[in-house]
This record gives sequence, C-alpha cells and structure tokens, in this order.
Amino acid sequence: MLNVPRSTYYHLNKEQNLTSQVQEADLIDKIEQIICEMPGYGTRRVTKELKRQGWNVNRKRIQRIMRENSLLHVVKRKFIKTTDSDHPYRRYSNLVKDFKPTGPNQLWVSDITYIRILTGFVYLAVILDAFSRKVIGYALSRSIADELTIAALTMAIAQRKPKEGCIHHSDQGVQYASIDYITKLTENKFKISMSRLGNPYDNAMAESFMKTLKYEEVRLWDYKTMDDVLERIPFFIAEVYNKKRLHSSIGYVPPDEFESAYAEKEQVLLTAQL
Repeated sequence: MLNVPRSTYYHLNKEQNLTSQVQEADLIDKIEQIICEMPGYGTRRVTKELKRQGWNVNRKRIQRIMRENSLLHVVKRKFIKTTDSDHPYRRYSNLVKDFKPTGPNQLWVSDITYIRILTGFVYLAVILDAFSRKVIGYALSRSIADELTIAALTMAIAQRKPKEGCIHHSDQGVQYASIDYITKLTENKFKISMSRLGNPYDNAMAESFMKTLKYEEVRLWDYKTMDDVLERIPFFIAEVYNKKRLHSSIGYVPPDEFESAYAEKEQVLLTAQL
C-alpha cells in the first residue's frame, strides 16, 4: 500500500475525474462544431477531422459520444435521376471502366441534378476532376437544356486548360450528346466517354457528389428562390466541398489540399531532375 492519506487519495481522484469530465466536454464541443460546419459527417470523418486538429481519439469513442449526444447523421438512400437518353444523337463507348487517373486533368466526370424551390426547380450541372474529386466547373439554370452543361464545361476548361486527351465522361443524356456539347468537346480535343445505358455505377463518382450536395447542403436549407440557390450552392462547392470536406477516397483530405500536395510533390521531383 502507498503511504498516502485517504483524504489525499480521494482528493486526487476527484481532481482526475473533474479533469476527465472537462476534457470530455471540450471534445463534445469540438464535435458539435464539426457537425455544425459539416452536417453530413459520420463518425469516420469526424474522427479523421479531430485527428487533423491534434486530438488523440479513436472512432469507437467518437461513436459513443455522438450516439449519446444525438449527433449521429442518418442518410436515407434515395436518388432521383434527370437523364433523358431518348434522343437521336451518337452514344459513345465507356472508356473509364478500369481507368484510374494518376494526376489532374486526365479524367473529368459530369452530371446534372435538380434543386426544388417554391416556384419549381433549379438545375445544376457539375464537372469533377476524378483524380482529386474537386468540382472544377458548374452551372445553375431554370432550364435543363444543353446550355446548362455547356456553361459548366466552359467554366471547367477556362479554369483548368486541360491538355489534349483528357477523358470527359458523362451519362447518355441528351444534354451531353447534343451537337453543340460534343462540338465543344472535340474542339478542345477531349476523348469522349459515356456510361452504359441503365448502369448507374458507370458514373458513380459524379452521382456521389450529387448525393453529398443533397444531404449536406440542399436538405439543410430552406431554398425558396433562385437567388437562394445562387447564393448557397457556389459557397458550398468552393468553400465547403472543395476546401474543407474530407474525402475517404483521397486519404481523408479536402480536394484543394490533395491537389496542392500533388503539385508540391511534382515540383520537388522536377527540381531534383534539373
């Protein structure tokens, strides 16, 4: 037995318990901050974000805390498509079934979704770089005509200036198969790829972004007007999804950070070769 007075022992034990309670409260506060900023995060991403911020935690503990404090996010598995593949235009083969990009601007994926407002719908077209999952082009419109997808493509080309041979992948919807859209792709020397008809897995990456957008942004805001959409969607894409949201497929870092790390690595290799 240690020669420690019983009163001292209980005093030290009380202090340790108090310290533990304070630390637990601080951790709960931090988790709540993360959930408030990124409402779609589950236990895995919350744990990764905490570790990035210097917290020494494990997923089981985070799961317990989130369950006890009603912070678990439950996602309903439902998705509505906007693809109209009943058209006379050419359908291209799927070039990306086994293709894995090793750098930016090797494979772009695209898709369209809708956002409900009080007076109807707003349509969103996006283009992602498959290497980093970054949204590189997008457009919003009350019309689902091919001008929508062309605007998103124009934005992506202006921002990225891809070299000849970049693969552009989409579904077989008329907005992607139209003469004007295909012309813009060929003028910029893209390889054109399309999903097989009725196979949602062929364009899973783009559809995954749309699910994230719906569950982590659209369903959390009461969009009433087109102006509401024009204000929130660009903010979510640029400031949340590209800059802050952790992506499991790229090592639980945001797309902007992933691309910056890749660029730095490439610069180091280039310098070493000189």
